[in-house]
Amino acid sequence: MQRMFVAAVLALGAWLACMTAGNAQTAAPAAAPADSAPHRISDQDIELMRQDLRSKKKQLVAQNLKLTDTEATKFWPIYDQYVTELTKINNKKYATIQEYADRYGTLTDEEAMKLMKQWMEVDISAAQLRAKYLPIVSQAIGGKKGATFAQIDRRVALMVELQLASQVPLVQSQ
Repeated sequence: MQRMFVAAVLALGAWLACMTAGNAQTAAPAAAPADSAPHRISDQDIELMRQDLRSKKKQLVAQNLKLTDTEATKFWPIYDQYVTELTKINNKKYATIQEYADRYGTLTDEEAMKLMKQWMEVDISAAQLRAKYLPIVSQAIGGKKGATFAQIDRRVALMVELQLASQVPLVQSQ
């Protein structure tokens, strides 16, 4: 089971790397667009990537979190609510990344600091959400399975973060 999870996470990471690498070309440095200009990375591309990531993540959770029928009946509605809340948080992250891509090459010190602070606030919000849901999930499916879900969720989130971070050029490089 451990090997299957690792292989699935690696496949997810490789897919994400391909998606972001393809989009990185469209995020090459250039003049900042006007407010009405299209984003360097299309909103549609980002949304399709995010939908696919959510789907693959749910498959990973289902494959690696062995639930009885009774546990599954309790867990999946909680999971769906968690994902709904996490999506709202991640909307802020992707908006920050989009803004960074749009402004890359023209960022001032203040703008760079503002964007980095926004990204850190998203990280904090996501961690707070995970902390909020750990006891809720554990109450529904037990402590070990709740902790296992938290591990799976965190691993996938870290893999996605690593892939995103590796594709976003450093501010100083602009």
